[in-house]
Amino acid sequence: MEFRRLGRSGLNVSEISYGNWLTHGSQVEEDQAHACIKAALDAGITTFDTADAYANTAAESVLGRGLKGQRRESLEIFTKVFWPTGPKGPNDKGLSRKHVIESANASLRRLGTDYVDLYQAHRFDRTVPLEETMVAFADLVRQGKVLYVGVSEWTAEQISRGAALARELKIPFVSNQPQYNMLWRVIEDQVIPASEREGLSQIVWSPIAQGVLTGKYKPGQDYPAGSRATDEKGGANMVARFLDETVLKRVAELEPLAKQADLSLAQLAVAWVLQNPNVASAIIGASRPEQVHENVKAAGKKLDADLMAAIDDALGDVVERDASLTKSP
Repeated sequence: MEFRRLGRSGLNVSEISYGNWLTHGSQVEEDQAHACIKAALDAGITTFDTADAYANTAAESVLGRGLKGQRRESLEIFTKVFWPTGPKGPNDKGLSRKHVIESANASLRRLGTDYVDLYQAHRFDRTVPLEETMVAFADLVRQGKVLYVGVSEWTAEQISRGAALARELKIPFVSNQPQYNMLWRVIEDQVIPASEREGLSQIVWSPIAQGVLTGKYKPGQDYPAGSRATDEKGGANMVARFLDETVLKRVAELEPLAKQADLSLAQLAVAWVLQNPNVASAIIGASRPEQVHENVKAAGKKLDADLMAAIDDALGDVVERDASLTKSP
């Protein structure tokens, strides 16, 4: 495993991190989830990402139990706040001071830790003054419950506003967590330049496009049994945008390029996002330990300029680049 600095901070993160969205507490039984966590640890992954809203708080609890007994100082544990949790009352969502503080304390209990390394605003909240949110984050930092602050799926303008307040409050605002992969590049035009100016890195989710970039979805064929495309608990909705027949045909054209690089398609996809110098870590999920072992082989791989160009040529106009698609609810 190789490590990268998160933004302009001194925090090192594993360039491949383990996330439990759509798996722990829903798709995967707890014993299997713990086997995947162990596989991640064995592979040298030290960075673990979750959120209070995943499986309506259950994912945090599963991760906390899965990491129990590990040396806390050797891990970087990330979580998030914004989406509704609990009974979903009027204050059980968003980025109000009340919800941020209460959610942070609840996340710490579920994770079984005194602090999280990174606390992220899971989306931008247009209904709450940004100053209120950032002061709440600052208070958590000063209490030692949060070491660094980040966001997820914020626009370039929102990142710049947050960074200005973070400088004023003297808190470490270090990261953005967007969707990013070969097929979904909407952050390249505006979000990445703004992040570079403000000293933030990207911690990217969905580097293999919900499994589409593994090549398991074949054009003109039924979806594999047990795949995310057949998951009625939410996975099917998330992967649907990538299941267009034209997209699947273009993805199939990547297979000889992966072989040329001596990589699987999934490894090529993860390695591709790590070629971007503003990406600190690519989040992988897994329902089986062997998926972890497969994907971590992308760590440290360098793709040459000719291969990167060939990937662009193969995918052509199915790549989504519209910057306006980075937006909050």
